[in-house]
Amino acid sequence: MPIKILCVVGARPNFMKIAPIMRAFNKRDSGIEARLLHTGQHYDKEMKAAFFDQLGIPEPDVDLGVGSGTHTQQTAEIMLRFESEVDAWMPNAVLVVGDVNSTIACALVAAKKSIPVIHVEAGLRSYDREMPEEINRVLTDQISDLLFTTEKDAEANLAREGIDSERVRFVGNVMIDTLMMNRERAVPAVQTISGIDDAGLVKDSASGYALVTLHRPANVDVPEVLERLLKTLVEISRQVPIIFPVHPRTRAHIRTGGLQGLLQQGRIAMLPPLGYLELLGLMESAKVVLTDSGGIQEETTALGVPCITLRENTERPITVSQGTNTIVGSNPERIMAAFDEVMKTGGKAGRVPELWDGRAAERIASEICKSMSSSSLNS
Repeated sequence: MPIKILCVVGARPNFMKIAPIMRAFNKRDSGIEARLLHTGQHYDKEMKAAFFDQLGIPEPDVDLGVGSGTHTQQTAEIMLRFESEVDAWMPNAVLVVGDVNSTIACALVAAKKSIPVIHVEAGLRSYDREMPEEINRVLTDQISDLLFTTEKDAEANLAREGIDSERVRFVGNVMIDTLMMNRERAVPAVQTISGIDDAGLVKDSASGYALVTLHRPANVDVPEVLERLLKTLVEISRQVPIIFPVHPRTRAHIRTGGLQGLLQQGRIAMLPPLGYLELLGLMESAKVVLTDSGGIQEETTALGVPCITLRENTERPITVSQGTNTIVGSNPERIMAAFDEVMKTGGKAGRVPELWDGRAAERIASEICKSMSSSSLNS
């Protein structure tokens, strides 16, 4: 009899993680019957085409249609709607990924109903409790029965928090599974650039280009921080042109802050949000990536592309200690120093961390079957 796993996604960062997991679960001999539930925390038609369709994620069996709201509203609404789905299907376990509100909300419901919780990407810590994601990570790990980690530092974090090592499995990084599976399908950077670079800012540049993504509240919600970062990007663009797919949140704050004119002072090509394959193509051909995204820190390390992270901390320290990542915060001097280093030396070479080999999802499926068949999840 197959093991019934209810898999949860809710927001964009989840989609790249769930794609290889669903693929592994849906293999005929996996021993797992997987059901995909989308909470609707982030959902629109363009996003579906850009992620679900491109990555081959199956159509969700259930869409809760929760939509946006405050963290409290969103978490509470997900819990209310998720409980009835759990009652209807009665899974053997609930699998959650990452650290968004859907992750903690669905894990809480499962734990309160004594259904085992499986957390993929467990143990990552920024040690910044002002980040809502950090609260979600810590609490989800505390109530999970099986915790899959991407790096050895995560195991140490969990041990410090009193989590039994018997519940922890080091399996590698499912984000890298997705990257490796789709790298040959990535839209070539030259194709994306030719479609957007009417002014010739990027395609006529002999020095390549920098890729920028910016969306975290700490960077874009505070007007003086956003203005400071944009001024620094303008400065960087005098040396190398910038491709900047602009997150809706960021675009709204640029508009309300009257900062459009500032960006026009530099060689900056502003784009709407891109699909996974388009962004991957731009990322692997970039001279440098400047970002506040957690996932992009991992992807640039796997690709060997220098990454400058516009945050004061990271929950993915392996990208700094072993990879191509440098943490600089929002300080213009530190950003420019890191950028100048890339221009001078080519940036950190780094290496691909252990088990970032494209097979993490296979290991997850195997470990779930072992744990469930031995009843260790239910003990």
